[in-house]
Amino acid sequence: MLQVNPQGSGYVWILFAAFFWSLLGVASKFCIAGGLLPLETAFWRAAIGCLCFIIHAAITGSWRVNVRDALVFMFFGLWGTAVFFAAMQISIKLSGGGTAVVLLYTAPVWVAFFSRLLFKERITKRKILAIGIALCGTALVCFTGGSIPGEASVMGIFFGLLAGFCYATHYPFYRWWQTRYSTAAIYAYMLLGGCVALGLSEPIHVNHSLDIWAWLIILGFFTCYAAYFCYGMGLKRISLVRAAVTCHLEPVLGTLWVWLFWNENFTPLGWLGCALVLGAVLLLTTDKSKE
Repeated sequence: MLQVNPQGSGYVWILFAAFFWSLLGVASKFCIAGGLLPLETAFWRAAIGCLCFIIHAAITGSWRVNVRDALVFMFFGLWGTAVFFAAMQISIKLSGGGTAVVLLYTAPVWVAFFSRLLFKERITKRKILAIGIALCGTALVCFTGGSIPGEASVMGIFFGLLAGFCYATHYPFYRWWQTRYSTAAIYAYMLLGGCVALGLSEPIHVNHSLDIWAWLIILGFFTCYAAYFCYGMGLKRISLVRAAVTCHLEPVLGTLWVWLFWNENFTPLGWLGCALVLGAVLLLTTDKSKE
């Protein structure tokens, strides 16, 4: 019978998550172009994803969570969902989908710090090299003018970096709770907290066209529910740093989608940056160490 290497399957789950997340930029730009404000777009992404996780938890019987822990998840959702989703949407609007999704991937630096501090994971020389290469690629994309013509938006870069920090905090938070509760339960409550905060910060409308609803469903189901489910499955099998760097496939695919659909483009050095990101993923996934 064929034996599946748990670490190998962990990479597969993370790569699926990266693919689903890569749709975030292009789908968000369609929503914003259709008249939705960034915070409302963030709300619907969280709300649809939350509903999917609630249904998942109900079907699998994993809905029950200690009341105190549920409140912790919802409170973290104020940061890990509301601030994160909002910052990402604002960065997409100001700097373009390509630049925003690449800036998101300053996250591995923070993940390496958190994993060492909280979980005592060993940061090997190979991992440091992979993180360094990935960040060099990210910097090339950012400092060569980004993905839309004109002067780079300082606020767009700020919110992109903020999204990266928010994103990084998901790794240790999920790792801390994953042995006690299912992915569906953790994210259902977390997204619920984010929905409350986003819903109170921006008027929410339902009278959108079918096209806009289709993109909102893609945002909620694929870039939220499916992506976080795959991500949770991956973190059960590989380390925090491995998962964070492997997810660098997302900005490469994300920039490809906004180039195809929105004609966002990079300079040759920007595209070299994308190649460096892929190289970092390859370097990490061929590492045979146990960490």
